[in-house]
Amino acid sequence: MRILHVFDHSLPLQSGYVFRSLGILGAQRSFGWKTIHLTTPRYNAGEPEEEIVDGWSFYRTPKPSGPLASEPVIREIQEIRAVKRRLDVLIAKHRPDIVHAHSPWLTGIPALLSARRANISFVYEVRALWEDAAVDLGHSREGSLRYRTTRAVETWLMRRAGAIFTLCDSMRDEIASRGIPESRIAVVPNAIDLAKFSEARNSDSELARSLGLEGRTVLGFIGSFYHYEGLDLLLSAMTSIRAEASNVALLLVGGGPQAERLKAQAGALGLQNQVRFTGRVPHEQVRRYYDLVDIFVYPRRSMRLTELVTPLKPLEAMAEQRLVLASDVGGHRALIRDGETGLLFRANDPVALSRKVIEAVRNGGSMAAIRAAGRRFVETERTWTASAGTYRPVYEELVAQHGSVARKRYSAFRAQPQA
Repeated sequence: MRILHVFDHSLPLQSGYVFRSLGILGAQRSFGWKTIHLTTPRYNAGEPEEEIVDGWSFYRTPKPSGPLASEPVIREIQEIRAVKRRLDVLIAKHRPDIVHAHSPWLTGIPALLSARRANISFVYEVRALWEDAAVDLGHSREGSLRYRTTRAVETWLMRRAGAIFTLCDSMRDEIASRGIPESRIAVVPNAIDLAKFSEARNSDSELARSLGLEGRTVLGFIGSFYHYEGLDLLLSAMTSIRAEASNVALLLVGGGPQAERLKAQAGALGLQNQVRFTGRVPHEQVRRYYDLVDIFVYPRRSMRLTELVTPLKPLEAMAEQRLVLASDVGGHRALIRDGETGLLFRANDPVALSRKVIEAVRNGGSMAAIRAAGRRFVETERTWTASAGTYRPVYEELVAQHGSVARKRYSAFRAQPQA
């Protein structure tokens, strides 16, 4: 089986999108399949047309240039054309069985067009609701023309895919509500590679000392700093947490649009001694920071995006056998059973958050069973080998159907009188 994947972005960028992509690719390679990888020009910083990063080979799409290349609408049209040209070349070179585009529609439209031109199967993976993500980033308003256009284009693309993959049951239901038959939708849950989280390790005392975390109970968040993550709520809760548990510190690893605002908030609240910002760290160093954290906190706000989409990071924390505290949005409830594999608190509520943290700190010794249950959940239900196995029957059925159609067309052609 040969699969040509089309991604919005990839390594060396770091995001949940990237780490899901790597998990999928690693599992598919373990099945003996060949994977080919192309990224779109949106995040292309001038890389060569082929690049190897951390052992993974990526084809890149050159960014369109010219006087109108940065203008809205024209920019998107030029990017779609650029990706399609690149795909046409790669399909001719590698002759894949499947073209698998991972949302958003800027990857999906050129993939659909190229797959149709080559008469091969096209599948589309819906990673998020991009119209809702744009609302959180301040790029759009719910119900605006841009919002409705993005939703309409995504739906148009879904209806033309041979199959659709998505992250969870709530996303499947949302896609089905747009008129897509449930028989064409398959759920491939977020998962992890256990081999990367399989060893109990001691924390790096030198790193802890350099961050002023030695001997302290460390709350942690490792990821991207977007508004929907609710990190400002966590900082607000830290004032109450500090009053009840003065030995608690907060470690924030990562960066993003909210980074400077969060630093300013921490300063205004007088939390300089309680909060540590590291900025982004190299992917190969992230494990050292995981080892410093006692309790991971995920305070996502409640909105359409977080109610429907399941995150990846809580699974990594569970695999590390760390206690996980999370807001009770739908995406978290799909991963965490309150009081069994982690602890949930009311979303958008810093008071509820602080009370849950204080409870966990005071009862730390009794939380071992919850940490162990979280690890078992990941081991039994959320490995990439198990999760990515969902692709196999869908791919195989599409390839068989396509081969049958091709054979029928060839037989009909042969039956026609020849000039």
